[in-house]
Amino acid sequence: MKRRNLLKSMMLAATASTVIGFSSLSALAANETLKIGFVGVTSGPAAAWGISNVRSMQARAEWINEIGGVKIGAKTYNVDIVTFDDQKDPKRAIAGMEKMAQEGIHYVVGPNVDDGAAAVRPVAEQNGIMYFPYAFPKSLYKAPASNAVLGMVANYQSGPAIYKYLKDTKGVKKVAFVAANESDPLSQRDGGVAAAKALGLEVVSGNITYQVDTTDFTPVITPIIRLQPDLLVLSGVAPANAPQLIRSARELGYQGLISTETAQDATVLKEGAGELANGFISVGGASTPEIASDAMKEFVTRYTKMFGEYNDESNTKVYALEYILETLKANPAAMSDVKAFQKTMDTFEAPNPYMKGDAKLKYVGMTSFGQKRQVAVPLVVNVYKDGKFDTLFVAAVD
Repeated sequence: MKRRNLLKSMMLAATASTVIGFSSLSALAANETLKIGFVGVTSGPAAAWGISNVRSMQARAEWINEIGGVKIGAKTYNVDIVTFDDQKDPKRAIAGMEKMAQEGIHYVVGPNVDDGAAAVRPVAEQNGIMYFPYAFPKSLYKAPASNAVLGMVANYQSGPAIYKYLKDTKGVKKVAFVAANESDPLSQRDGGVAAAKALGLEVVSGNITYQVDTTDFTPVITPIIRLQPDLLVLSGVAPANAPQLIRSARELGYQGLISTETAQDATVLKEGAGELANGFISVGGASTPEIASDAMKEFVTRYTKMFGEYNDESNTKVYALEYILETLKANPAAMSDVKAFQKTMDTFEAPNPYMKGDAKLKYVGMTSFGQKRQVAVPLVVNVYKDGKFDTLFVAAVD
């Protein structure tokens, strides 16, 4: 009799457990799906930029879905990341944005370069898509443009901060610039030259360029080295080209400082230039050990477990998805109406989960663009040393 009661109890417990399990699965299945797009470069010399975007979005989306999804208004959603590799080709970027429109996606991260971000603007505006590019032309963010939101700190914001720091702390007086013969790096070079001159620095070279498929940078760097600049700026340099340029400069005997306003990949620098890259200065991810919250630390852990490695730039790239979701939470009408999203941006504030203290998520850009079309992320400037980045200094953009 006792055995019969015991078996009955075990069956009841098993049934209850099964019901609970099915209830949990049903609750998860009951969530609707919110698609967020990515259109950007994930192949070729600049692949690290877009890969960092995609992996950040995927790691964060998996985390959100694991804890039950995101509640926007009366509904709860699982986040689905839809990606498109534009191969750094403006025509493919347009095709990617058209694909997002066809799938009814209103919020897209990317593209990663100036040409692509400019090319997709008509498609985004005609189809009610807000997009978060990592591209610097001010025309994308100034009125009458309204659908693009700069996802990082621009070169014309970071450049002056870097040059001033090096002028004040390292005694830099003479600066030389070199850039790939493409609109994106050339634009960054021109902005850097103007910023350097405004700080009273002597620009000893501002017109030397190279083709993107260059493999031997010695002829490019040699005339610059002869001018003996204190600082060599690699304007808009792609992660795959940076170690080649650094190696050429150092092997030619250059002992000055080398910097860039684009984010880089420590692994690529280590593999391509080794110790010769020590001292290389670049814009880093929007976090340092001193300001990273527990949530940021968990994000890094999850990302690393998911992909087997971590890119410091993802400290910045994690923010775009967060801004999109938090703004939608603040105004659920924006789920299908980007005008509602734009209106909400002017007064939007939410706790910043990735920084210690009372830091806020908010939109900035009034000084640079005359309207709030930039996410507020810390300006972290790094220096490379022995396979990793160390923080040089941290600043902010209004």
